[in-house]
Amino acid sequence: MAALTFAHHILFSKPAVFLHSTKNGGFSTFFSVSAPFLRRHKSTQTIAAASSLLELGGVKISKEDVVKDEPTNNVPDLIFTKLGLQLHRRDHHPLGILKNTIYEYFDTNYDNQFHKFDDLCPIVTTKENFDEVLVPADHVSRSYNDTYYIDQETVLRCHTSAHQADLLRKGYANFLVTGDVYRRDSIDSTHYPVFHQMEGVRVFSPSDWSDFGMDGTLYAAQDLKACLEGLARHLFGAVEMRWVDSYFPFTNPSFELEIYFQEKWLEVLGCGVMEQEILKRGGKTDNVAWAFGLGLERLAMVLFDIPDIRLFWSTDKRFTSQFTKGQLGIKFKPFSKYPPCYKDMSFWINDSFTENNLCEIVRGVAGDLAEEVQLIDNFTNKKGMTSHCYRITYRSMERSLTDEEINELQWNVRDQVQSQMNIVLR
Repeated sequence: MAALTFAHHILFSKPAVFLHSTKNGGFSTFFSVSAPFLRRHKSTQTIAAASSLLELGGVKISKEDVVKDEPTNNVPDLIFTKLGLQLHRRDHHPLGILKNTIYEYFDTNYDNQFHKFDDLCPIVTTKENFDEVLVPADHVSRSYNDTYYIDQETVLRCHTSAHQADLLRKGYANFLVTGDVYRRDSIDSTHYPVFHQMEGVRVFSPSDWSDFGMDGTLYAAQDLKACLEGLARHLFGAVEMRWVDSYFPFTNPSFELEIYFQEKWLEVLGCGVMEQEILKRGGKTDNVAWAFGLGLERLAMVLFDIPDIRLFWSTDKRFTSQFTKGQLGIKFKPFSKYPPCYKDMSFWINDSFTENNLCEIVRGVAGDLAEEVQLIDNFTNKKGMTSHCYRITYRSMERSLTDEEINELQWNVRDQVQSQMNIVLR
């Protein structure tokens, strides 16, 4: 169970979406769409698009497979440009360095027993993303407000748990899945619509716990905690730790691991003993398993002292040259601090207004120049009309922005907010 709930609080505070590979073992080279996937969706548009693939970061995928002019599709062009970049597979990138450090821990302590997957296609079905990890049919995480839908049955995964059931059915008992995940979200220094997660799963057979005269659930929970405490020490050193009971729909019992780091308690990950129903669906009726999930950006920002999540996507050599393969925890040195520009926008909201929709428009216009969107005032008048005032912070991490640039961005945002969201500006 990765980040949907375990990492980033995705599922139960900010919902998510998940996707998965094909029945025959995944997508073909460079993620061109495989025949089983096409047959399952019966989409002539998808079939036609497969012959006109784009190459993004070494991965080929058709834009027409992802961004479609139809009511059920809410994937913007900006999100498509992130597909295939796979920051977690770059050995000199902070996310790649962190991923490989975690790999080292599992390889060393479990004698290379864990199979590692870091290139599974992020396009999955709603069944894989929700149903197979027991997300209720009426859960808010299935909302178009929170997930990126390609069509009614296909999404961009919100967590790496989307691949869990398929890997269990294929017979994998110990595995790590790392990948880029997608979620419509707010705009600030710690949230971005594309981020990266890692999920770990370990399956036990009855002989594993019966030899110790223990209940399978208790055995798995103890093994899980010992494993993750060791991982925390591997990443952060000799730190104080504590376990907090939690709730996730696909694990029972469920826990969160916190460490005392830099004079405050930091949540590292979420985890638990997998619900038996998930194992049964994966063809493992007599087994018990644990699962954990963590957000790579969340931990990398702490370990490398990176203050803004947008920096992970920077190609500026003043950022990329600071990190070295295999060296965890090199402290980021800010190369400049450019001034922010604040623009306020007030409007009367309607019943369909959501902040996520507003942020999608701002990102679509300003891209990574949008640093934060913050609600600074709201009131309801005597007629029952509600007004919101949002402050948009514009700032480039690489250069100073001109007044003309900012004004043009803001006017475009205002125009699109009014036309797309059907609200009245004040």
